[in-house]
Amino acid sequence: MRDRSRLVLFALGAPVVGAFFAAACVRLPPFGTDVHPYGDRAVAAALAHRTANVVSSVNFDLRALDTLGEESILFTTVLGATLLLRPARDERRARPRTEQAVPTTRLFGAVLLPVALVVGVYVVAHGQLSPGGGFQGGVILATALHLAYLAADYRVLERVRPLAALDVADALAAMSFALLGLAGLAAGGAYLQNVLPFGTFGQITSGGLVPVLNAAVGIEVGSGVIVLLAHFLDQAVEVTEHPDGAGAAATGTATATGAGAGAGAGATGPQEEQS
Repeated sequence: MRDRSRLVLFALGAPVVGAFFAAACVRLPPFGTDVHPYGDRAVAAALAHRTANVVSSVNFDLRALDTLGEESILFTTVLGATLLLRPARDERRARPRTEQAVPTTRLFGAVLLPVALVVGVYVVAHGQLSPGGGFQGGVILATALHLAYLAADYRVLERVRPLAALDVADALAAMSFALLGLAGLAAGGAYLQNVLPFGTFGQITSGGLVPVLNAAVGIEVGSGVIVLLAHFLDQAVEVTEHPDGAGAAATGTATATGAGAGAGAGATGPQEEQS
């Protein structure tokens, strides 16, 4: 699309979007007022579904379809990075060099890594009860694993980072979020409707479908971020350009052409002799 076409498309679409945005802003409650229509409804819905964390109730219950779209964006990002950052023909993998970290850094990483993993699991598991959830806990889990890279070196990170299993976990978690929405349709309700038993308020099993979707997002985000960073780190640490890649390709083409020419000359020679 040319620049002129983009400007024309923007000139046609911007007034429409601006008009709808202005109409929506006019109906917003003023700042500093006690009237909060959406907040009152969100709190009432969270209490009715036994979800102590209202934000998680909004993300995984009231607006679960929006969360499915956000999760799909991350999954698409990981998939795109996997396709774009795969080694090209003129690139090869080199064994990463062994790096020695400062002793204090190694001690810090060794102590903090298991603590960060436990905190990440806690944030994901208690997302329906306290601040946090699958998105935050997944990022904490991914960050915790990369403490091995900071405290040791890239080889240690590769040993504790099962990329094949994480690729599968990323895909399965993203798919499970979409499939869990079918439970509402099977129960005669809407897609992603909270149809599981709500449990007891304040318990880890409360919230119905909220903790299940929360766990799926935590696994997808944690696995996706690790896989995404793995491709970028591989490009920076392991993947290098082959010094003779272009020359070897040119030489191979020339050799093949020369061989073809030689074969043609050999086939023509006997014919000329016969004639």
